[in-house]
Amino acid sequence: MELMYPVVIAAVAALLFALVMAVRVLRCDRGEEDIRRISGIIGRAASAFLRRQYAVIAIFFVIVSAALLVMNLCFGKGNIYTPFAFISGGFFSALSGYIGMKIATASNGRTVVAARRSLNGGLRTAFSSGMVMGMSVVGLGLIDISVWYLLLKYAFCQSIEVIAANMLTFGIGASSVALFARVGGGIFTKAADVGADLCGKVEAGIPEDDIRNPAVIADNVGDNVGDVAGMGADLYESYVGSVLSCAALGVFTGYGERGFLLPFLIAAAGIFCSIIGSFFVRTHSLTEQRSLLRALRTGMYITSLLMAIAAFFLIRVMLGGCIFSRASAIQDLFTDMFSDPYVLRMWGVVLCGLVGGVLIGRVTEYFTSESYKPTRTLSASSETGSATVIIDGLALGMRSTFGSVVIVIAVMIGSFLLAGGRINDIQPGLYGVGLASVGMLSTLGITLATDAYGPVADNAGGIAVMSGQDEIVRQRTDALDSLGNTTAATGKGFAIGSAALTAITLVAAFRDTIADQFGDFSFNLDLLNMQTLIGIFVGAMLPMLFSSVTMRAVGRAASSIVREVRRQLHEIPGIMERKNDPDYDRCITICTSASQREMILPAVITAVSPIIVGALLGFNGIAGMLAGAAVSGFLLAVMMSNSGGAWDNAKKLIETGEHGGKGSKQHKAAVVGDTVGDPFKDTAGPSINILIKLLSTVSIVFAPVIYELYLRIGLF
Repeated sequence: MELMYPVVIAAVAALLFALVMAVRVLRCDRGEEDIRRISGIIGRAASAFLRRQYAVIAIFFVIVSAALLVMNLCFGKGNIYTPFAFISGGFFSALSGYIGMKIATASNGRTVVAARRSLNGGLRTAFSSGMVMGMSVVGLGLIDISVWYLLLKYAFCQSIEVIAANMLTFGIGASSVALFARVGGGIFTKAADVGADLCGKVEAGIPEDDIRNPAVIADNVGDNVGDVAGMGADLYESYVGSVLSCAALGVFTGYGERGFLLPFLIAAAGIFCSIIGSFFVRTHSLTEQRSLLRALRTGMYITSLLMAIAAFFLIRVMLGGCIFSRASAIQDLFTDMFSDPYVLRMWGVVLCGLVGGVLIGRVTEYFTSESYKPTRTLSASSETGSATVIIDGLALGMRSTFGSVVIVIAVMIGSFLLAGGRINDIQPGLYGVGLASVGMLSTLGITLATDAYGPVADNAGGIAVMSGQDEIVRQRTDALDSLGNTTAATGKGFAIGSAALTAITLVAAFRDTIADQFGDFSFNLDLLNMQTLIGIFVGAMLPMLFSSVTMRAVGRAASSIVREVRRQLHEIPGIMERKNDPDYDRCITICTSASQREMILPAVITAVSPIIVGALLGFNGIAGMLAGAAVSGFLLAVMMSNSGGAWDNAKKLIETGEHGGKGSKQHKAAVVGDTVGDPFKDTAGPSINILIKLLSTVSIVFAPVIYELYLRIGLF
């Protein structure tokens, strides 16, 4: 039996479940006119932004596809499948983000109405919309790469070795869309958020989500285009990249077709486990954060447990000698099932990834949730002003890197050794690291649901305030919103951790691909090799440069919003008295134009860096660059995301009445900290995930061109 067929079935099941969840959400009560009107404005503006963004991306895709096609047809470099795979990867990545955004904007008002009935109703509505996002990402991702595998195998009659080498290049399309979506959406959302906070809350004393703030609608739109569409494209790319890089390593390591297919099957099993786990997400009437977190954790833990069981049987079948075609397959599956040490070790590899993903989420939660000491201490620092809030927030983010690094190192060491890796034979161990990254991302369906839930809850809280809902409704939506801040931070931590492991496997896959394509080339990755050493320094610098560019972009766009909000409050009479509405569309237009303009430079930096480094330093320099970017980028992303999440929840804690409550000096100090943290956690930090992976895929795709350039202008 063709073992890729169950993968296709799982992908279809994911898309069908997403459809069921979407219908379930859309059947919910939309509420009265005020709720429908505000929700409609947010939805239309978000759709308009994505259409403009995708138009820019389409131009980029036409240019790159043409270049890849010319490179193959005219110069005989690369392979003919890459341009078409590039387009398909980008298309499905964009589609998954669009689906997630559409259901998120449709469910925000419905969440408010559901919260009027009960807290559990609001939670289930918001979480169901998140499941649409999660299932769309994993379903479309597996459909894309599994169909390509079947085409290459049966339509083009390629060997598994050729398929593995070719499919490594397929992730570049998804990575490109993810970069544009993350950077562009991040600039939009944080420019609006920063502008709304500085002028609205700090200068004018307008409460959060107050309809009198000209930037309030743009802020809500940004939550959807950045934290939903952007995150969806980001994790789509991580998901596809981890499966493909691990599959390629399986072939290069000598496991053959079964080693290639195992990560696909683990990802497929994760879909069914996520579907089952989603039914266990429910809560009662308590609005305590711990109670809400427990509801989401229950679904996550059940999914992980089911995945652990499924992974054992998959590994026993694929690597333990059980063959489905034999009549005694089922009997063999359960006979002496724990007697094969190799199967148990490889099962332990997957468990390393599963447990590591859960632990990274818990560490992130500890440092960013208002329920724990770090964020509560950060909130207390507001008593002495905004300067101490910023200092303590930066220190918290730096301190939080310790736990994440320890977990990732433990996962790498455990998976490397369990898979049979040794100092003089690293290939089996590298395959183990790749399999651990797939294990970590196997539960992405429900993990992404808990992340996409956050922006929906945030929008619901804003709509509840703007539509003048009763106090009990606001309490429930505030509780859901506060939980959303934590789940969003946890989701970013999970994305960063998985990106680190995926980056390692992509570096290994790059080395193996170069060795396969250029048999006369031999890597020298000694730290005293100047090519490698310079590459490491350049790679370590790139996340810093990338973050600087994206944060400056947010600053420039936010400055435009600040000036516009000040102008409207000064020139349009009656806004503060609620006699006239602000010009919301103007702020949305400013954010849209700025994000389209500012996302170009980060994309150029990412695309040209591997080519320039390779042309000057060769493949050794590229390997060093990839390693330096992975380490530096991982640490910087963790620090920025956790600092930003902690600042946000520290502000939320004060708004509950602690340390002076809303409108106090302490609250204004916390708002300043939150404003600094916005581009940290929602623009620069999460975008680094894509940077470190896209550097690898660009290096692999353009390796033939880089080789020719190095022969002509190389420094060493």
